[in-house]
Amino acid sequence: MTISLAIDTSTSRTIVGLLDGEKVLFESFAIGATDHGRAVSDLVSQALLNNPAPERVVVGMGPGPFTGLRVGIAFARTFALACEIPVIGICSLDAIDTGKSDYTVAIDARRKEIYWARYVGGERVEGPSVNKPDEIKDFIIDLYPNVSSLVKLADVQNESEPFYLRRPDAVPTAERK
Repeated sequence: MTISLAIDTSTSRTIVGLLDGEKVLFESFAIGATDHGRAVSDLVSQALLNNPAPERVVVGMGPGPFTGLRVGIAFARTFALACEIPVIGICSLDAIDTGKSDYTVAIDARRKEIYWARYVGGERVEGPSVNKPDEIKDFIIDLYPNVSSLVKLADVQNESEPFYLRRPDAVPTAERK
């Protein structure tokens, strides 16, 4: 079995798990949309304390707020580089387990918007996208990516770039009006 370190920072939770195949050796989260930096290193330290070293890192690539995603992805890539192990990127929305096969899942995108994707037969058929909640019908919200789902998806998915669905807030001085 492959030992996988799973990390997701696409929501207000910092989620970390260590799995041996499908067996969860460690799983925890910290709440705080502005605390991913401290939380991810603390949780990974806890995960590795009495467990075997990971053979790969699986990381949620969003969509999610820019800073939160950057923290998780940068940590995952740096950790994997230092350990000389592969890093595998997953669409964070794909790792949310709703218990249904046909559904639309969403997470808070702030600014009165949601990040969402639609699934039929458990496969993503639309999204990820960002919209106002009243523009999307029958979505499920307030669920979070699951470390077991992240690791399962690592066998069929490898996103190399984060899902940034908005233009950056920062603009060069020369472009400001």
